[in-house]
Amino acid sequence: MKREKPYLTRKMSWSRRIGAPIVVVFVVIALLMILPKATATTTSEHSDAVLLMRFKQSHVSSDRFNFLSDWVPHAPSPCAWHGVSCSAETRRVTALNLTGAALSGTLHLPTLTSLPSLQHLILRGNSFSSFNLSVSPSCTLQTLDLSYNNFSGKFPFSNLTPCNHLSYLNLSNNLITGGLGPGPGPGLGLSLAQLDLSRNRVSDVNLLSSALGSSSLVLLNFSDNRLAGQLSETLVSNNLSTLDLSYNLLSGKIPPRLVNDAVQVLDLSWNNFSAGFSGLEFGSCTSLARLSFARNAISSNEFPGGLSNCNNLEVLDLSHNDFNDEIPAEILRNLKSLKSLFLEHNKFSGEIPSGLGSLCETLVELDLSENNLSGSLPSSFANCSSLQGLNLARNYLSGNFLVSVVSKLPSLTDLNAAFNNITGPVPLSLVNLKQLRVLDLSSNRLNGNVPSSFCPSDLEKLILAGNYLSGAVPSQLGDCKNLRTIDLSFNSLTGSIPWEVWSLPKLSDLIMWANNITGEIPEGICVNGGNLETLILNNNLISGSIPKSIAKCTNMMWVSLASNRLTGEIPAGIGNLNALAILQLGNNSLSGRIPPEIGGCKRLIWLDLNSNNLTGNVPFQLAEQAGLVIPGRVSGKQFAFVRNEGGTSCRGAGGLVEFEDIRTERLEGFPMVHSCPLTRIYSGWTVYTFASNGSMIYLDLSYNLLSGSIPENLGGMGYLQVLNLGHNTLSGSIPESLGRLKAIGVLDLSHNSLHGFIPGSLESLSFLSDFDVSNNNLTGAIPSGGQLTTFPASRYENNSGLCGVPLPACGGSKNRSVAAGGWKRKQPVAAGVVIALLCFFLFVLGLVLALYQVRKAQRKEEKREKYIESLPTSGSSSWKLSSFPEPLSINVATFEKPLRKLTFAHLLEATNGFSAESLIGSGGFGEVYKAKLKDGCVVAIKKLIHVTGQGDREFMA
Repeated sequence: MKREKPYLTRKMSWSRRIGAPIVVVFVVIALLMILPKATATTTSEHSDAVLLMRFKQSHVSSDRFNFLSDWVPHAPSPCAWHGVSCSAETRRVTALNLTGAALSGTLHLPTLTSLPSLQHLILRGNSFSSFNLSVSPSCTLQTLDLSYNNFSGKFPFSNLTPCNHLSYLNLSNNLITGGLGPGPGPGLGLSLAQLDLSRNRVSDVNLLSSALGSSSLVLLNFSDNRLAGQLSETLVSNNLSTLDLSYNLLSGKIPPRLVNDAVQVLDLSWNNFSAGFSGLEFGSCTSLARLSFARNAISSNEFPGGLSNCNNLEVLDLSHNDFNDEIPAEILRNLKSLKSLFLEHNKFSGEIPSGLGSLCETLVELDLSENNLSGSLPSSFANCSSLQGLNLARNYLSGNFLVSVVSKLPSLTDLNAAFNNITGPVPLSLVNLKQLRVLDLSSNRLNGNVPSSFCPSDLEKLILAGNYLSGAVPSQLGDCKNLRTIDLSFNSLTGSIPWEVWSLPKLSDLIMWANNITGEIPEGICVNGGNLETLILNNNLISGSIPKSIAKCTNMMWVSLASNRLTGEIPAGIGNLNALAILQLGNNSLSGRIPPEIGGCKRLIWLDLNSNNLTGNVPFQLAEQAGLVIPGRVSGKQFAFVRNEGGTSCRGAGGLVEFEDIRTERLEGFPMVHSCPLTRIYSGWTVYTFASNGSMIYLDLSYNLLSGSIPENLGGMGYLQVLNLGHNTLSGSIPESLGRLKAIGVLDLSHNSLHGFIPGSLESLSFLSDFDVSNNNLTGAIPSGGQLTTFPASRYENNSGLCGVPLPACGGSKNRSVAAGGWKRKQPVAAGVVIALLCFFLFVLGLVLALYQVRKAQRKEEKREKYIESLPTSGSSSWKLSSFPEPLSINVATFEKPLRKLTFAHLLEATNGFSAESLIGSGGFGEVYKAKLKDGCVVAIKKLIHVTGQGDREFMA
């Protein structure tokens, strides 16, 4: 055994004797040092908790999400409360994040900024109704986010001056109109690095100038406001790297020195700039990465030479302007870092320059659509190995570039070459594009068959509409398991739609209208899933019945099976389709009753069942959702509405067709357009004008065998624009409630067995432009107010008991004339001679006075014409007085005054040429203008539309 060293034994022995007292001393000293700190921390936490509880109890009136439910008095620490963050060392509150809490009450900054260590205050997405935006003198804020609140009026920036360290201020998505005191910058003493005022109502350009005066500002966002006028010539500070002024009303010339060497992002899109782009100075342009002047009115045939210095530019967006001449390849080819180039919707002409191919090393997106480009896509683009999106639509391109160039782009995912002059068959070589998701070759001159082996593995959209394809729909399309959209409409396809297509697992849009497709719609659709959203097969030769399994297509929003050979009954299960907005089954041979269950569709706005063999009553349930209809996903769909204006010689009020991929001239030659002596084409995009209180806008049940009375509750459809119940066997009287259809433009009740009077309530239908009650058993006087007397007599004919304008007058006028004739025969012959001479004299005198007045009026109208020729016109309308004879007059309704007659010239002058500034209302079939007449009267003038050619209007839904 090894012997221990004596000094170690002595040391250990000594430690045992004195160790305990030393430990006690050290513990006491440590406690004496820690206890004051712990006491201070506890006190600090308590004081922070008191301030937070004061904010909750005194200033928050509602906490509907119980966001602050764990904020309770006498809690040991607020650091565990919802939305509160504390320093790990001091246990003081450093951040408060109440995002999306929906708190209401008073936003009281003095209380919150009294928290001595608070650096970040995030109050985004609340509902405060009052604001105290003063701050504590000891404010330590670095970040303040008040976005998505209800602050309105001018924001008191000067209140924030005590916050010396404030660098980030977010006031976006409020109702701010301007600023109080000097704007952000040296005048405020704020050292902001980032200021976000986007999506407000700021119209004060001085506030923008003040903000740009701050030397510390790095990011400034004033997008989506109401800034108007011209920008200052010396605008941008030296340190600013991001400037977003998009979605405003700025106009005039772009300042030449807008870009400094620090700017990385410059966005002036969606304004009204018209000039100055060619003079824009870019300097060395070492930092600029994104530049956008999209959606302005810039017209120039030159690009600024300095743009070629921007070697780091990645995104250039000049779309939706008026640039003309050729694409300036000599400047653009030097942008060696460019990834996205957007030049669509301009007036560029000539061929696509081959020099643009030098961008292929970096180019990811290229959009040259909607220009006047011709020729082909140069072979230099075959080297664009990184190109993913290529949009060449709506030009005049031709040639074989799809095979020689496009099929060699290995990264391509989206190809749009629609509305060009491409001929020949669909190129099979495109199947080599293994990453292709979207292929749109619609409205070209392609012929031949739809390729049977055409299925890039990732293909999601196949759009070949508006070509000259023939043959059958290939069953091999069923191998494209990722397909979501198939649009083969407006071709000459034959045969039936294969089951393999119907059973595609992800198919949402099946659009094949205007072909010669036969066969039936199979019973099993949507059984294995309800992905189908759009089913548009109108104007084909499809037979059989509508499958009951359509009730399982729960995502369906647009069904158009009109103008086919369908038979059988309408499935009641359609009423279960809560997403359904448009249902068109007209011009078939459907029978049975109209299912009342259809009235349960919560989003249905368009129901067209005209020209079938439907029987039974008009279900009152169709109006059950009136006032409850909510907008659906059909908003934004492009359509064309062919409106029949030929009266009773036309079947139905018209037809709605999907119109996204069809040329206008192809539709003009379509037999559907010529099925009526007088038609008009409306085109546009579906837009909802109601939030949650809507109704149907279109209801056409004409040319059926419906009986019974007109349901009283149809008058509750406040947004209904077309109601056509004509050519049925309806009986009873016209409901007084139809006078509540304030948006109605077409009301056709003709060719029924209606009796009784025309309700006087119809006088209030100010948008009514087409009214027909002919061929009924109506009696009494036609109401003399509103629009009813402006329609021709043919709209009231074959009602033996009707009278009044435009029909013969009511009462015993015939008897009175006979009595007067008897009285005349009893007069002496001499008296007759005297009367004849007197009448002749008065006639000559009247003729002289009339000629004098006509000449006087002509002089006055010549002056008026010179004045009116200088007035702006509404839209693309061109008014020329000489084309309207002077006797033309229009009924004008004045408030609390009788109708008066005014000439067309008077109306042009009173409405400033029917300008947009005078427009006070617009319905689907007419516009109402406010006019101030020379006698001071303010009148409402309805401008009716009745044209025999093609029209172009947006149908508001």
